[in-house]
Formats: sequence, structure tokens, C-alpha cells
Amino acid sequence: MSTRFRSMRWLLAAIPATIVAGSLAIGSSSRPSTRAAYASSLPLAPAQVDSAFARLVQRLSEPGGYFDSDNLISNETSYLHVLDGMRRLKVQGGAYIGVGPDQNFSYIAAVRPDIAFMIDIRRDNLLEHLLFKSLFAMSRNRVEYLCLLFGKPLPRDLDRWNSRSIQDLVDYIDATHTDSDMADSVQSAISQRVRRFGIPLSTLDLETIARIRDAFVRDSLDLRYSSIGRAPRPYHPTYRQLLVEKDRSGKQANFLASEDAFQFVKGLEARDLIVPVVGNAAGEHALAAIAQLIAERGEKLSAVYISNVEQYLIRDGGFPQFAENVKLLPRDHRSVMIRSFFGYGYGFGAAGAHPLNVAGHYSTQILQTVDAFVATYDSGGVRSYYDLIS
Repeated sequence: MSTRFRSMRWLLAAIPATIVAGSLAIGSSSRPSTRAAYASSLPLAPAQVDSAFARLVQRLSEPGGYFDSDNLISNETSYLHVLDGMRRLKVQGGAYIGVGPDQNFSYIAAVRPDIAFMIDIRRDNLLEHLLFKSLFAMSRNRVEYLCLLFGKPLPRDLDRWNSRSIQDLVDYIDATHTDSDMADSVQSAISQRVRRFGIPLSTLDLETIARIRDAFVRDSLDLRYSSIGRAPRPYHPTYRQLLVEKDRSGKQANFLASEDAFQFVKGLEARDLIVPVVGNAAGEHALAAIAQLIAERGEKLSAVYISNVEQYLIRDGGFPQFAENVKLLPRDHRSVMIRSFFGYGYGFGAAGAHPLNVAGHYSTQILQTVDAFVATYDSGGVRSYYDLIS
């Protein structure tokens, strides 16, 4: 994941809009049977609007901004490499904060927080998390979640897949043809469900959610991170690769690698405890408001996953405000920061690889306690990005 927060702000695109119900209705005269039948088999969304969830998102969010990538999936193959260190530090419970899309779910499954916040300067990231939230609500288990995401028919023996390996799930998705009728039916159900979360969504928002979901259906497990105006990088992993990645001890630890991990994340989503927030990490509101809420709940920060956002904050001058925001977060000696470093350079030996880099990975995950980060910053020890990643 290479989400980059910038100080530049746009107007918040959360303007309520009147939605024409007929345009989002399930079924059509051209394909009434399959689409309507499958949609009617999905669990129904609750009749009431979940306004408490919407009010919380509104309370924490600030005007959104721009970054030149779709960021639909991570580009960090090393994302699981910090889990061994987090286990040793006993990083558990509390409040989790992360940037970007669903790599956060794997950290959440490992940490088992009481609440989690997904903060990103792009409103599209909030919309993608509403998509994921709706799919969790519709899915009974991991294989159904993946089938709904990619528009694949469900296996007949659905319950028996609870004990299957992640490789079995990958093989099933790869071997199963996309069902366009089912994909359309599920998208209609998603469009209905996301409106029930209570967050004001414009017609453009609903179109964006559909566009994001369409990328998963179109590219399936070959989906990759991409940037606007730049050619795809050969080291960007596919979604398939991310699903089967391992931690340093050789354990497959994606949130879809075990039914228990999936069900934990699903449970948090069902209780509205994974909260998407539009915000700049170096802004004056969002991260500070999250810190206040964590304090109100009597929680401590367990982990904040910041990817390589600090690289761009230092470049653009927003790093001091970010550091001050981090200092507001209630923490203890186990609270950690997870950051990502990409590529080579910065004087790391003749080969230029980071000392923590695992062979075969372009990205490197770096773990640091928040106490150590604050102490280094307060002492004037962060003068460049190199000071953070070394």
C-alpha cells in the first residue's frame, strides 16, 4: 500500500443526494430470474438507518483530498512480516488505526482490537470500506465473502469450507467462472445495503462503490495496485499473492487464511466497530478526534499502521503536525507503529536493501513502539525520512 497523505484539501464529497430508487432496483426485464432469485436469497439489510455509525464517521472525518492511485489493494508483499514482533511485544486489544484498504483486516485479526479506525485522505477509501462492510454482512464464511466480492457462484457444500485452507479458496476462485448475473445481483444488493449505513451518499459515491467492486469482478485474483499516469510496476503483487503471503515464521496470516480470523473481523464490522474516516494524518481534526474518542472509551492504542505516509508528509512539510497528532493518542509501552519502506537506497549497504528486508520482497515492514517514536521526535532526531526507517 502506498497511500500518500498531502496537505492539499478538497471539499468533502459527502453531499447528500436524492437517489432514484428505480435505477438501483434489483432485477431488470432483460434478466429477471437469476438476478432477482439470487438477490432475494441474500440476508436482508436492517430496516432502520444506523445513524449512530454515520454520526461517528461524520464526527471523526474532515474534508478529503487527492492521491494519484486507486489503492484498491495493497502493494506491500511484506505486510505480514511484523506480526512475529507484535506477538513478542504482546500487542493486543485496545484501539487500532490504519490507512488504506483491506490489509488492515489482517492486522486487526492478529491484534484483536476492541475498535478500529480506517483513516485515509481519499474519500474513495471510505467508500471501499463501506463495500467491504456490506460484503461481511452478506457473507456467512470466507468462501462466500470471496465469491460475492468476485462474482463467483457459491460452492454447494458451503459450510464444509470453514476448515479449508486459503490455498483451497484461491484455487476455487481461480477455477470458477464469473457469473455476470450473480455479480449484477450482488451489486444491486450492495447498493441497497450501503445506503442503510446512514452515511449520506451521492449518486457519484454509489457509482464509485460499483466501480471499485467491478474492478474485483473484472480482474478477479489478478487485481493489482495501480497509479494514475504511471505504468504498472512488475513488483506490485496480485490479490492472489497477498492472500497467500506468510509472516516471518512461515505462517499464512491473512485474515482470510482462517475462519476464526475472518469471523472476528466480521463481528467487529457487524457491531460498527471498524470505522472508516476521511482525514489527513497531518490534518488538524481527524487523528486528534480519533485520539479523543479512544480516551473517552478508556482504551489505549495497540497499533497504528501508517505504511509509507510519513515519507510524503516529510516531503510536503506536514510531518510535525502528524507527530503532534500521534502524541495525542492514548498509549502504553506496547503501542506500536507499523510503517513500510519501498525499494532501495538511503545508504543501506552496497546493495541498498533495508536490513529488515526479506529476500524476494520489494517492500519492508518496520515496527517501532510509539514511545520510541515520540522520544526520537521530541529530541529532534527526525530530520529526514531516513531517520524514521533506520
